[in-house]
Amino acid sequence: MSTHEKIELPAMLEEQFQELTRGIEEVLPVHEFRKKLLDAHNKKIPLRVKAGFDPTAPDLHLGHTVLIQKLRQFQKYGHHVLFLIGDYTAMIGDPTGKSETRKVLSRAEVEANAKTYKEQVFKILDPQKTEIVFNSHWLNDLKLEDMLHLTGKYTVARMLERDDFSKRYAAGAPISLVEFMYPLMQGYDSVALKSDIELGGTDQKFNLLVGRDLQAAYGQAQQCVMMTPLLVGLDGVKKMSKSLGNYIGIQEAPADIYGKLMSISDELMMLYYTLLSDKSVADVEGIKKSIADGSLHPKQAKADLAREITARFTSTEIATATADEWNKVHNPKDRGLPQDIPEFRYSKGAQLVAIVKEAGLAPSNSEARRMIEQKSIYRVEADGSETVLTDFKLLVNEDFILRAGKRKFVKLKS
Repeated sequence: MSTHEKIELPAMLEEQFQELTRGIEEVLPVHEFRKKLLDAHNKKIPLRVKAGFDPTAPDLHLGHTVLIQKLRQFQKYGHHVLFLIGDYTAMIGDPTGKSETRKVLSRAEVEANAKTYKEQVFKILDPQKTEIVFNSHWLNDLKLEDMLHLTGKYTVARMLERDDFSKRYAAGAPISLVEFMYPLMQGYDSVALKSDIELGGTDQKFNLLVGRDLQAAYGQAQQCVMMTPLLVGLDGVKKMSKSLGNYIGIQEAPADIYGKLMSISDELMMLYYTLLSDKSVADVEGIKKSIADGSLHPKQAKADLAREITARFTSTEIATATADEWNKVHNPKDRGLPQDIPEFRYSKGAQLVAIVKEAGLAPSNSEARRMIEQKSIYRVEADGSETVLTDFKLLVNEDFILRAGKRKFVKLKS
């Protein structure tokens, strides 16, 4: 926190400040951010709020939407959002947190990924209040003398203050000069866009502050930087990542989005409320208190969150239908059957373990056997009554519905 005296804001702006900094790990410098809010209000000039996304993969997940949600909040208060697609910098590769030189993407890969980003972000952002920009528009125009002028504004010593660079340097691991250029070019984006605020994850702190330094070096007012924590994935331990399989993609089927959210822990649920929900600070605090005093069951709070987020990426009607279907399938007292259960053609006399595997309910015979032994495979009758199947050698000679776990059903047809 800054040692500067706190700038007092009118009640309305103080409420905005509390909402905009909710879930934020750090604001630098916080006194400047408060002053920017006040000046924007008094001068009736919206702040230019920037967040950059390198299109290194085609699909966005909830971890990406933490920043996009924060951009949406700024839009709510009348500010100008710059959604920056780092098509130029994506071809270099951000070395943040990496222990080796990054793989370089082709122009075709970057353009294909960027196209999907444009399609996905408007599930959250207001298209009428969003300016989508590509950093190739100005970085492509830099001549060699411009690049040399840019590199002259930062020192190797400052670059080596960055944690991942310093560790690699100490270990004798290679660091290419191209990688040194990445934070400079990300910082130059702030110069080109004259941004007042830049949002990024806590892992981007060095790059975000380079933007402030370069703006000062180019004679501009310096941006404030706001850092969000990295969203913890479904495992409750590691950051959400597609490679770790602990993610929720925003283009997944509604049942998968809803079901995955219902699977998270109660502790993780409150973090998701803080970082992902549109509910106000006061509303989120009210949910915490209601759970604590027993007037709200955590499962109901989780269902409310799951419905809200599912609706964001589909519609209210689809989210409601998805919630109803989920409740029908997961209510142990009155378990119903989902609609459109897929059929599986089997040969009479086949062993249960083989059917479970071949029907796609288990990835292998050994996993199918484990599920049967752990009483996770059920025979479901037309009236919804169920019988657990425990003999993996069982020979199947009649048609019925199989349930694996809580969410997977298949109709057996001979």
